[in-house]
Amino acid sequence: MEANLKHTFSVEHARSLDKSDPFPARRADFHLPIINGKEVIYFTGNSLGLQPKSAEQALKTELDDWAQWGVEGHFHAKNPWVSYHEKLTKGLAHLVGAKEHEVVAMNALTVNLHLLLVSFYAPKGQRTKILCEAKAFPSDQYALASQIRFHGGDPTKDLIEIGPRPGATCIEEEDIERAIQEHSDELALVMIGGVHYFTGQLMDMERITRAAHAVGAYCGFDLAHAMGNVPMQLHDWNVDFACWCSYKYLNSGPGAVAGAFIHENHVGREDIPRFDGWWGHDAKRRFLMEPEFNSMNTAEAWQMSNAPVLNMAVHAASLDMFLDARIDQLRLKSKRLTAYLEAGIQFVAKDVGFRAELITPQDPNRRGCQLSLAAHGFGKTLFDALTEAGVIADWREPNVIRMAPVPLYNTFEDVAAFLIVLRNCTQALTKK
Repeated sequence: MEANLKHTFSVEHARSLDKSDPFPARRADFHLPIINGKEVIYFTGNSLGLQPKSAEQALKTELDDWAQWGVEGHFHAKNPWVSYHEKLTKGLAHLVGAKEHEVVAMNALTVNLHLLLVSFYAPKGQRTKILCEAKAFPSDQYALASQIRFHGGDPTKDLIEIGPRPGATCIEEEDIERAIQEHSDELALVMIGGVHYFTGQLMDMERITRAAHAVGAYCGFDLAHAMGNVPMQLHDWNVDFACWCSYKYLNSGPGAVAGAFIHENHVGREDIPRFDGWWGHDAKRRFLMEPEFNSMNTAEAWQMSNAPVLNMAVHAASLDMFLDARIDQLRLKSKRLTAYLEAGIQFVAKDVGFRAELITPQDPNRRGCQLSLAAHGFGKTLFDALTEAGVIADWREPNVIRMAPVPLYNTFEDVAAFLIVLRNCTQALTKK
């Protein structure tokens, strides 16, 4: 039995899994970092995705058109800049399960969150509270608290945070539903991370949205760690709004353009507050320079400025790759790859003799491709040793190593190679 397990996690067996994989990794389409003369094991696509090889040409095309056309590139470039953001809508709609008029690429994630909160957090009477998950990504917490203060509220009273049960690491949707019911008359908004950045837990967004709407509250999601990681159906789930970044699983580069979803129930509403800008104005009349704002009546109405074309060029190339690979197929590969890593970590832990606590849900349907590991007895010394050995993962205080075997470019052989490094590092640290 032990010999069979060792074979299961051997490099040879992993290579056989890659050869028979119905959804093989597109590793050749990406640049793998070379550090100290060696190709790294890259498990941090949940922080910054790898660079697609198509990025260089995508950027060069726009730079060449800028050189040739100058300002006339807005209309005469190969991809006219005046409508450049429209190149991204099909890919974004595919990834979040939306209609094309419900999505738009713009700004940065927290900027979009603030703009959407202008529209969907309007405290009135006793409905002043926002419900979110405990230990949300700090930027979300800052945004929510500052919006509450902007409206004259008190975050210590008006921000409700739902955490795991005692002794648990993940949040139960039942507890979110219960909290929504308990505050039904006070709740203005439910705003939660679709995939928790720390634990990797995938939230049941449809269930949470249904519960919020049942008490008359809006519901929105931060999809930073869900976008390009798990399939979604935001339109069918009746989610009111969502926002995301594109530099993680979407591989669009550091600080790349973010995006937003606004359900079609809201895009044409005249009664909804919104900060207006030039690029949200009716595109057919935009250059008439009219003094009165006429909304696009799509998610583009939330745009304020013209497209950052150089920023968007890589994003467009990456989204084309997702349209080709299909998020549902990537999800099938992701479940297998993550399960292989999970089982391998536990095998190494038992073999070496340490406790590997995975604070990510064991149920594949409740997580994406991230695993968050608390390797008890080692702390950051293990993370540092893995880094020195050529593994690029992510450390989060107080004691968690986050790893993401991304199905678009990671392989089973990557996992097997990592397990060898993990075994060598933990053995060496145990002997000290």
